[in-house]
Amino acid sequence: MKTLQFAVLTALLVTSCKQKPKAEEKKAEPKETVNYLEEPKEAFDERMAWWRDARFGMFIHWGAYAVPAGRYEGKEVNGIGEWIMHNVKIPIDIYEGYAKEFNPTAFNAEEWVTRMKNAGMKYMVITSKHHDGFCLWDSGVTDYDIIDFSPYDKDILKALSDACKAQGVKFGLYHSIMDWHHPDAQADTYAGGEPSENNEERFADYLESYLKPQLKELVGNYDPAILWFDGEWEKEFTHEQGQELYQYVRELKPGIIINNRVDKGRKGMQGMNKDDSDYAGDFGTPEQEILDGISDLDWESCMTMNDTWGYKTDDRNWKSSAELVRNLVDAAAKGGNYLLNIGPDASGNIPEASMKRLEDIGEWMKVNGEAVYGTESPKSGYKEGDNIRFTRKKGTPFYYAVTFEKPGKTFQVEKLKPEEGSEVVLLGYEQPLEWNYSEESGLTISVPEEALRATGNTLAWTFKIKMVTD
Repeated sequence: MKTLQFAVLTALLVTSCKQKPKAEEKKAEPKETVNYLEEPKEAFDERMAWWRDARFGMFIHWGAYAVPAGRYEGKEVNGIGEWIMHNVKIPIDIYEGYAKEFNPTAFNAEEWVTRMKNAGMKYMVITSKHHDGFCLWDSGVTDYDIIDFSPYDKDILKALSDACKAQGVKFGLYHSIMDWHHPDAQADTYAGGEPSENNEERFADYLESYLKPQLKELVGNYDPAILWFDGEWEKEFTHEQGQELYQYVRELKPGIIINNRVDKGRKGMQGMNKDDSDYAGDFGTPEQEILDGISDLDWESCMTMNDTWGYKTDDRNWKSSAELVRNLVDAAAKGGNYLLNIGPDASGNIPEASMKRLEDIGEWMKVNGEAVYGTESPKSGYKEGDNIRFTRKKGTPFYYAVTFEKPGKTFQVEKLKPEEGSEVVLLGYEQPLEWNYSEESGLTISVPEEALRATGNTLAWTFKIKMVTD
């Protein structure tokens, strides 16, 4: 009897399983397409918030061009180091020899990230692929990469991505739309040959079958917070392709930040868009210069420490640490970011001159960083004379007056009026300073000798002022 009951019960359960209501078998609904080119301002501001607060990042140009280091056939080549293939018209097969020699055994991702973090930098952008086409990761689309083509056989981007995440630094990638190595990207022309036929069709195929699959690898494998395009001036690359490329990358990672070189809008080295057309991109990219004034658009000034981006043995024209701090503060005062470059050598060493400057900037930022991070350009003006810049801590009444000239017994500014009864301090000195304000002469701050001794031989002096807001 029990056996019969068990059999009946089993049959009922089986039947029940077979006859699940069809309503439970939900079909996958088609994914709604978001047009990221029409992003609402609120969503845009939320996505850009961390980047706007960061203010300071490290640019890294590194690749096969570090092997010749600016020299070809025993002679120095004019121009920047990473353009040597183009500037000398080095044939592809000859240039590939440099990639085969690229073996940076001294590279230490943790050390690099530690150095940039100690310098006060909040994010990194490294060349995944520059115009020469050599890739610093294990790409499944080509063998012309660090794993398959060089003796190093290690994924540089993976090491840096992991080190950045471990140390709380945002990781970003530079990627060139232009490619002097790929035949469908007119590589023959850049090597000194004649232009090929059907260039537009071939370049479009390069975008679909090579560039996009590589971007999918980069976003999927390394989760970058920033994608920094370059080489958009390639004549076969169109505005429509730029818009589509922006949409493609945002679909891969909606929260990613992308510069304006994803499209054709950039106006020369000044870096901002040339008009109000519907160009794609989240921020402008002034190169080797800082905007003359403020802008309603987000922007980031990228600059070298010497004259070259990629390592070049003979380039010893280094900017001073004081000049680099001045550039950083000037950019922040105008509401922009500062992306400062290093060009490691072929062994993976950061040049000594670069390390010294990173250390100097880091020492200054430990004391004065609050005048840079999370600040905005004051409505009352970002400067007074040639040597004073102003920033304001967002959402607060605190303003900072940074002077690049050592103060005397008093420091005077006309534009700032402190809140009555508030304290004025010199960052790096614990005691509040005496001050007075008059409509005729503005703000006068007394600076005792012991305050200047406490701040030492600094690169710039910062006064923090709780102000009557504008």
